[in-house]
Amino acid sequence: MKKFDKDRMILGFAGPVLALVVAFALTTLVLLASGRNPFEPYRLMFEQASYADIQVLIINQAGTYYLAALAVAIGFRMNLFNIGVDGQYRLAAMMAALVGASVDLPGPLHILLIVIVAMLVGAFWAGIAGFLKTTRGVSEVVATIMLNSIATSLIAWLILPKNFGDQAAGSNNLTTGDIPESGWFPGVSLSAEAGEIYGFTFVAAGCGLVYWFVLNRTRFGFDLRATGASESAAQASGVDAKKMVLTSMLISGAVAGLAGMPTLLGDTHTYSLDFPTGIGFTGITIALLGRNNPLGIALSALLIAFLDKASSSLDQFGYEKEIATIMQGLIVISVVVSYELVRRYGTRRQQQKVGEELAAGHALTTEKEAAL
Repeated sequence: MKKFDKDRMILGFAGPVLALVVAFALTTLVLLASGRNPFEPYRLMFEQASYADIQVLIINQAGTYYLAALAVAIGFRMNLFNIGVDGQYRLAAMMAALVGASVDLPGPLHILLIVIVAMLVGAFWAGIAGFLKTTRGVSEVVATIMLNSIATSLIAWLILPKNFGDQAAGSNNLTTGDIPESGWFPGVSLSAEAGEIYGFTFVAAGCGLVYWFVLNRTRFGFDLRATGASESAAQASGVDAKKMVLTSMLISGAVAGLAGMPTLLGDTHTYSLDFPTGIGFTGITIALLGRNNPLGIALSALLIAFLDKASSSLDQFGYEKEIATIMQGLIVISVVVSYELVRRYGTRRQQQKVGEELAAGHALTTEKEAAL
């Protein structure tokens, strides 16, 4: 049985907690510097979160964020920075919407087809960066950033009415057409006032369980973690590092493709110009704050979703809703700084423990020699 490591658990919690404390403290200082009440916005946001409809919005948004963060975390565990989740997610959502709107199948098959298309498109788009890295040594950061821009332009071209798009009379919005009701993913209706929790939100939770199981209970997960820790050491033990890099990018892209499904299958039932953007970049924040742990990512997704949805009415009370955006930015900075501080403290603490154990061993040896 694995020995419980109290120090490791404390250090694991210390990073996120310190980051949040620092972020909230800095946000309070920003409010004070602007001559505002530093505590009123927090009270207003918690008050908004007490309403059932806002709670449903937070849960639905958290499901989308969770999938995006899982996609980022898969790359992080391989020491890869998949910054292209946003492009993979949007292109996958659009292609899935196009296919979903153009076919008429029985409910389960229709939904399954849409989901498979989204995963394949996301995997393909991320796989380009993986292929370039493993064959030409191109940094995945550079490749995925460029692929984000290409995805934006490709979507803009595909959604034109002369290509595959649809423009309703009197509207400036372009869509891919509506997905028939057989392609809608059923949700959980709480009440007429509260609304409906997207059914795909529960699929997102299931993806978290799969992520944990594969990473911690399978040979593939071990190879992935080993390669991320030391590519040369993994190769020496028989792991094909290049294959692991490409496979990880493909899986990361496939999960990124799923990030658009809660909204597409549970709400809009079409892809349009006002489909949510920036989800992939928010996923990076959440993965960092959650330390790539499925439970930590879930809590971080709920926190960021809370900041998004509970702050939407702050402007009605004289506070800019961008306060939440400032807070999210400060969380990113605080995460980087606090994790480095915790890492350094952990290294010093480990060195101290090793020194204490060596000293204790030396003292015991001396005592035995004296007894003899």
